[in-house]
Amino acid sequence: MNNVDELRPLTAARLLAIWRESGREAEDPLERSLLANARVLAECCWSQGEPAFQNSGAVLEELTAREMESFLEMLGGQRETETVNPAFDPERFQKLREV
Repeated sequence: MNNVDELRPLTAARLLAIWRESGREAEDPLERSLLANARVLAECCWSQGEPAFQNSGAVLEELTAREMESFLEMLGGQRETETVNPAFDPERFQKLREV
């Protein structure tokens, strides 16, 4: 597996575009999900400032479904990751959640 040292989240618009593109390629829900997740990870995973994977095919070839799930959980904030957005203010975020 590639040494992923940074995850760069995608915009909601890009995620939607990936989901739509994957739907045109696969009707089966499981296949569509794998294709979409592989595309997301190909664009989000970085290693030493360079993309960790050449494309979604490389993600599918190199990662297990469980490894893909782990990276996606990190992107979704369900797991801790070393990469932190320096502009993110957790105190401000918490205050906004309380409103």
